[in-house]
Amino acid sequence: MHDELRRVAISFPLPGLEINTITADERLQVWVNPSTEILSRETLLAHARGAHGVLVTPGDGPIDDAWMQAAGDSLRVISCFSVGVDYVDLAAAGRRQILVGNTPGATTEPTADITWLLLLGAARNIRRASNTLETGWTGIKPDDDYGLRLVNQTLLVIGAGQIGTAVARRATGWGMRILYVARSLKTAIEADPICATRVTLEEGLAQADIISLHVPLTAETTHMIAKPQLDLMKRTAVLINTSRGAVVDESALIDALEKRRIHAAGIDVYENEPVIPPRLMRLNNAFLLPHIGTATHDDRSEMTHMATENLLAGIQGRRLPYAVSSD
Repeated sequence: MHDELRRVAISFPLPGLEINTITADERLQVWVNPSTEILSRETLLAHARGAHGVLVTPGDGPIDDAWMQAAGDSLRVISCFSVGVDYVDLAAAGRRQILVGNTPGATTEPTADITWLLLLGAARNIRRASNTLETGWTGIKPDDDYGLRLVNQTLLVIGAGQIGTAVARRATGWGMRILYVARSLKTAIEADPICATRVTLEEGLAQADIISLHVPLTAETTHMIAKPQLDLMKRTAVLINTSRGAVVDESALIDALEKRRIHAAGIDVYENEPVIPPRLMRLNNAFLLPHIGTATHDDRSEMTHMATENLLAGIQGRRLPYAVSSD
């Protein structure tokens, strides 16, 4: 394998200079999707078949066992342009001895920023306020009601990894009491200055003014926020989701928002992306963004760097610098 021309398929023209470096490498036969359109499964497979490595995005999923089989026995690495890898069958990759890498770290701070943008926008009814300007604003009035006070409120972080901890760190500026839900104790979020307290999901939902989701999508976390969990929340609660859409039962959330069972939601991810239910789009207590958590030039360029590092390491038979376990 070290003497042969190694084939690489890259499913999207990614930002950053690393792609140009790879395409200029005479030891590699590289195909890069020239279009910014997400490829169909069949088109991507046509270019990935026989490749030693592929670089894919969440829109390319599912990268399942059948996809890997069709790609062929030469495939050695799947490099994901994302931190979440729910669109890749890790068990199948493990059985086939295919390495899988992702882009952790690069997504932490921009996603935490977007979480706070959503938090502020949802809590302060920014969507309704913006609509008022468009429909005809008549000036300020004493009975204007554009949301909730955030200082000294209680924030519940569900999933206290790097992103959840970064969100909690920002909350200290608002003097918030911080609770968290995690499978194990997390020293980083419990340490000063965050000083968070670990609680059960049920305890946290009942106490929190703001609930922010930061878990990967797994069988265990799919619809972890559904009607029973929404019913535990305060009527003034605000739910923020920047993790994966299917962590929330979207239909149950829409019902809760329509009935004003909770105050508002801030959402950057959707259960069936890119489709957004019309009922959700119509709600003025749903502050919505088109999955832009990591969409800054600097952060996407860093993600490209990490993804290409994984790709090159995999086709060269080296340990991936940002490897995902197949366990």
